[in-house]
Amino acid sequence: MKKNFILAALVLLATLVLLGLLWLEREPAAPVTTEPGAVEAELPPEPEPELVTSITLASVGDIMAHMPQVNAAFDRERGEYDFTPCFAPVKPHLAEADIAVANLETTLAGPEQGYSGYPRFNSPAELAAALRWAGFHLVSTANNHSLDRGEKGVLSTLDNLATHGLLAVGTYRSWEEREAITMLEREGQCLAILAYTYGTNGIPLPKGKEYLVKLIDRDEMAQDIARAREGGADWIVILLHFGHEYHRHPSPEQEELVAFLFAQGADIILGSHPHVLQPVKFFSGEGGDRLVAYSQGNFISNQRDRYRDSGMILYVTLEKNVTRGEKRIKAVEYLPTWVHRYRLDGRLHYRVLPVQEAMRAYEGGADPYLTEGDWHRLREVWEETVSWVAPEGGVRVRGGD
Repeated sequence: MKKNFILAALVLLATLVLLGLLWLEREPAAPVTTEPGAVEAELPPEPEPELVTSITLASVGDIMAHMPQVNAAFDRERGEYDFTPCFAPVKPHLAEADIAVANLETTLAGPEQGYSGYPRFNSPAELAAALRWAGFHLVSTANNHSLDRGEKGVLSTLDNLATHGLLAVGTYRSWEEREAITMLEREGQCLAILAYTYGTNGIPLPKGKEYLVKLIDRDEMAQDIARAREGGADWIVILLHFGHEYHRHPSPEQEELVAFLFAQGADIILGSHPHVLQPVKFFSGEGGDRLVAYSQGNFISNQRDRYRDSGMILYVTLEKNVTRGEKRIKAVEYLPTWVHRYRLDGRLHYRVLPVQEAMRAYEGGADPYLTEGDWHRLREVWEETVSWVAPEGGVRVRGGD
């Protein structure tokens, strides 16, 4: 046995020696040579991950305050106004947006001028507090009621909005303020917000103080758009007060003005004034994405005629590839809304309701303030809205079945 062990060891030793000789005799690898002046090749650096951000802009139409609404908002026990119950049902839906905007179609000129509704509006400043509480960030003050309380009304409105944390566009305190472009930035995306109105119900601007309200002036609008782009705006959003009241179709003048603004470089046009919903149209092509909502209807008012008691929250999802500097409108959705007016304990109450959510609440017995008649109107609003707002596609109803 010892003899076999020695033999095996010798065989193993011989094998190792042979392998070593073969390794020494292998052909050496060719040396790497570099021509004079040449730079040795380096591995390309790992590409940096692209940064893509997405934000949502929410927009609503006309926020009005007729006197029945103002009276309904007065809390007798506390002796003050409270409009927050009007917006409580939609607050969670506004919270889904990074920026929420609206058309404020009233002045906040102060109690000393007396509160009033149509034809010359003046509402309590608590309305501004409720709008900020509900989730709005900015309102357009450029509309046909901007001058309802004159120069003082414009200035007091701006002061009251600022006090309650709301930005305003379309009316201004000075030429310098008017010439500044309002910019909002979220997640590396910069939005320029501009606002204009077709007129002020025949009330003239004070001589030398034309800065108070921005009227539709094509030369100025083109200049504003150019300055906004030069100032670094990724998106140019125009809040436009135009069209004919109670007309569900945009007029040829509306369509022509929108085409002009798109040609100047506007990206998104959000319309108000008709007090009824007009179609939303989305354009996508080589020139970039464009969106127009000709009229967003009444978000809240005391108007009760068909089509005037409803509106929507329009959601526009904006995407930007920060690394490449590319952008696109990723999605456009809308949430139908309806103004519910009801009487409780001998007093009127107002609520902006998400239509489909309210129908389900009634059907499930979860909302004691809705009647069968309300439910039928909610169904009508749903049908007339989803069949009308986006007939050409590219825009979808939010939460629709």
